[in-house]
Amino acid sequence: MVGTEARTDAHLVARAVEVTGRVQGVSFRWSLRRVADRHGVTGWVRNRDDGAVEAHIEGDADAVETVEAWVHAGGPPAAEVAEVTVTSVEPTGTEGFTIVR
Repeated sequence: MVGTEARTDAHLVARAVEVTGRVQGVSFRWSLRRVADRHGVTGWVRNRDDGAVEAHIEGDADAVETVEAWVHAGGPPAAEVAEVTVTSVEPTGTEGFTIVR
């Protein structure tokens, strides 16, 4: 099973990501999900009440770094990212990538 093998891979990493700026109402969550899916990264993303977007991303280290780089580069075209905070966390074994409402 490919999915099981990927979940036990020693290179599996996870990150908690917080993004501030003009990041709500600009398709940030949907765009992040597309980027994560394209690179095989799992997790979730949601809008916070304070206007920030937060996400949990996990997968192969290189894939997670690629998704992080997309966020640091500013996300979707309409976004205006002010700050990105990334913290290493323990992988939770998420499957797929979910937009939390």
